[in-house]
Parts: sequence; C-alpha cells; structure tokens
Amino acid sequence: MLPNVIILMHVLVLPLGLCAADLCNWTGSSFAAGLDSRIVLQVRLRCTAGWVRWIYPGQALRVVLEPNVSSARRTTVCIKPSPSFRGASVFIERAGELELLLTDDGRPEQQVVCFRADGPHRPAIYLQSSPQSDGPWSRRTMGFRYELLGNRSAAPTVDHSGLQTSCRPCNDTELLMAVCNSDFVVRGSIRNVSHHPERRTTSVEVTAARVYWQRSRVFEQQVAASGSSWHGRIHTLLQCHVTHGDGEFLFTGSEHFGEAWLGCAPRYKDFLSVYQSAWAARRNSCDFPLD
Repeated sequence: MLPNVIILMHVLVLPLGLCAADLCNWTGSSFAAGLDSRIVLQVRLRCTAGWVRWIYPGQALRVVLEPNVSSARRTTVCIKPSPSFRGASVFIERAGELELLLTDDGRPEQQVVCFRADGPHRPAIYLQSSPQSDGPWSRRTMGFRYELLGNRSAAPTVDHSGLQTSCRPCNDTELLMAVCNSDFVVRGSIRNVSHHPERRTTSVEVTAARVYWQRSRVFEQQVAASGSSWHGRIHTLLQCHVTHGDGEFLFTGSEHFGEAWLGCAPRYKDFLSVYQSAWAARRNSCDFPLD
C-alpha cells in the first residue's frame, strides 16, 4: 500500500488555499478533496513551532516544514500527537521514501517522537489515515504539535523515541553555559517529587524565590496573604531517580510543548562558587545577576 501512496503524493495534491492556515498552524478537512481517496493534502508551514489539526481525515496529509533562514540551524524535529490522535500512522519522508515514526498503539498522546532533519531537503511529516468501520467521513479529529530544536547545550538530546536528558550532574563548563542558554533559569526549592512509570518521567514541583527568565509561562506567580511566590513543574526522565532534596537550587533547562525539562540543577551556593571563580578568571559565558 505504501509504495502507491508515495507515487500519488507527487501528482495529486490539494492546494493549501482550500484550508485555513497561517505561517505556524494549520486546520483543514478532507471534505475539500471530495470523494477521491487518492488525493493527498499538502501543507507548508514556516515556523519553528506550531500545530496541525486535521478534521474528517481522508487518505493522507503531507506537512512540509520550511522555517525561515535564521532558523536553518535547527536540525531536529519533535512532534507530539494530540489527545484525539487515533486511527493513523505518522511517517517521516526521506528522499521519497517513508519511515514509520508512530502508530496509535497504546497512548500516542503521551509520546514525543523526534527525528534528525539534516540534509538538503526540508523535513516532511506524513500522516496516513486508517480506514474506519463507520465510513470514510466519520467525525474524527487528529493532529500534532511540532517543534524544531536548535543545537543548544541546554536542550536535551533526542533520539527516535523522543526527548532524552542526561542524568549525570553538569560540570562547571556545562553549568556556565546553561545559565546563558536555557529556556528558563529559576532559583528555588523542591516542593514535591512524583514519579509516573506509565510516561517514564518524574515531575518536580518547584517553589521559586526568583525567576531570572523563562521563555513562556512555565512558572506562574501566585499571590497569598503571606506574599507572592512562583510555582512551576519541571520534568525529567524516570531513570534519573530524582528525589526530594532540601535547600535552595538553581534550576535550568529547556521548554518543549509547554513543559519544562530539567537541565542543570546545582545547589545555589555551589553555582555561586563556580560563577564567581569563572568571573574572576574571565571565563564566564555571560553576566548573571547575583543577589
């Protein structure tokens, strides 16, 4: 079945103008293709992050990511299926051939899959809808969110199965880079640690005394009679065996699909010692506001 789909993909393409799209996101329906099941919808998006929402999915959908030139260094693509993702398979297209990334076995909405997008061709994500017992136009909605990752030291590494983080402590060089390049840098304490074996992740609840910066609103300020404080949740892998620790830490890391992922997290007093030594030797990568 797949070889025929690959051939048809290049000759029967529905123009994007029949669907709703902007530079980052797309919402569309296969109704626009009529009853011709050979037609493959083609979408082109030009952002480094966004979402795709496919209503009444038909035969197939091909999504080409064409980020602007300034983001060309981003060579890893991660996708996270929507909660309603059922009855489809996700492929990455390489040189006209399809490589399976994800099926709807299990709970795909809890998975993040990533792939390298190096090479001369733009990355293309290919969704193939499975036949439904209630007819080709059953009321279904499927889709995914996508992110293109840069080559930053603060970002977790990725493989075919999704996001991966290093469980070892950061060395001094990695720590100094992390406070400069991370998506979030906060100083605070651990409020609670919970483990989620089904997702193979650990969640760390943090009460932050200070949020130095964050890319989005992962940490939110809460106001009470006793004053205001910042609260947020940071994820890491279950295999890292994170436990509750007392004292004040400097949490750094990256944000993916609206979630914070742990990078370097030294005790704050240890970070101060490393930073002050680097500052005296003029080895610090950036200026960090010391209290």
